[in-house]
Amino acid sequence: MTPNEKAKILSEALPYIKKFYGKTIIIKYGGNAMVDLSLKSSFAKDVVLLKLVGMNPVIVHGGGPQINDSLKALGKEGKFYKGMRVTDEETMAVVHNVLSAIGMDIVNLIKNSGGKANSLTQKESLSFIKAKKLNITDEKTHDSIDLGYVGDIESIDPYFMHDLDEHGIIPVIAPIGYGEDKKIYNINADVVAGKLAEVVNAEKLVLMTNTKGVLNKNNNLITGLIPKEIEDLIEEGILSGGMLPKINAALHAAKSSVNSVHIIDGRVEHALLLEILTDQGVGTLIKAH
Repeated sequence: MTPNEKAKILSEALPYIKKFYGKTIIIKYGGNAMVDLSLKSSFAKDVVLLKLVGMNPVIVHGGGPQINDSLKALGKEGKFYKGMRVTDEETMAVVHNVLSAIGMDIVNLIKNSGGKANSLTQKESLSFIKAKKLNITDEKTHDSIDLGYVGDIESIDPYFMHDLDEHGIIPVIAPIGYGEDKKIYNINADVVAGKLAEVVNAEKLVLMTNTKGVLNKNNNLITGLIPKEIEDLIEEGILSGGMLPKINAALHAAKSSVNSVHIIDGRVEHALLLEILTDQGVGTLIKAH
């Protein structure tokens, strides 16, 4: 890249840097971006750059592929219901250990890229995400579905996270909640990211995934969606499985105080910068109306 090309990119990014200066951006980090070495590196650099130019990125990470690998090593197969992992006691222990390791890996990636980060410890998390057992009923049979240690968010306390932001530290958050019953609950990472974005009045919620974004029946990217269109896609079966909690979290955040919600392709290097600092966009924009 020539000096002139670099100067052009910087000049195009300046309006976005000014627009989002001091704003909080919640980033759900998952999929290939978490396992591919070059994508991990570009993600860490993107997050550090966003922090350096005055934004407040907050990372909520998943860990599905790594959890599945750990379960297979124990001779267990991951089971899901509408995109949510069925979590018995043994699986919950695996989830907790894997997510803790991933959190530290992300912290080290950011530090190696010149930034500062902190993953919430178990003690701090006790007061950060409060959860209770998720109770759901099958829409067709009306039977109660027991997902085990899967949680529903009761509340999120943002003050610890704000303290990190003010000290130039990027918060790295695992999707685990703690109940009044002293039990640990597994929560879908997209759900945590969406709820956190609402609680802190985030400017943006960015959900990274392993597709170009939301696709239509012909597998073409849908660049923008509103609630009625989302309902139609679900009814037609085009949106299903792991995309359901993602799209529901995105829609709920869009209807609250979050100014923009994006589902982007995490397989694209520097996808975050392309989405936030350019007008190109690399995914689907979810709008409340």
